[in-house]
Amino acid sequence: MTSPLQTLELTLWHPATRYDRDLMDATFAPDFHEFGRSGRRYTRAELLDAAPHDFTATLHDFTEHPLSDTITLTTYISELHTPQGPERANRASIWDGASGHWQIRFHQGTPS
Repeated sequence: MTSPLQTLELTLWHPATRYDRDLMDATFAPDFHEFGRSGRRYTRAELLDAAPHDFTATLHDFTEHPLSDTITLTTYISELHTPQGPERANRASIWDGASGHWQIRFHQGTPS
């Protein structure tokens, strides 16, 4: 069974939902930022304004680590399918549910 946070993480990895600006505006917390697999830092505005591109990805070993009643750390391995072969990364996200709905506040990808 897929948890609500796993479902939200999956929306970040499917082009049909990832480039839905209204959905991402509701999903990214106002102070959201990301350290990408490349090491580059991304702001909320950069990700909301990103040009759509087609990709396929799968998530493995998804785990939730509650840090408080309203904050949860999720970890997993992403596998991005590219013409050059798969790109795997260790991923971590911090989700905040204090507002009554989950928003992602931080995300990091590290090559694995």
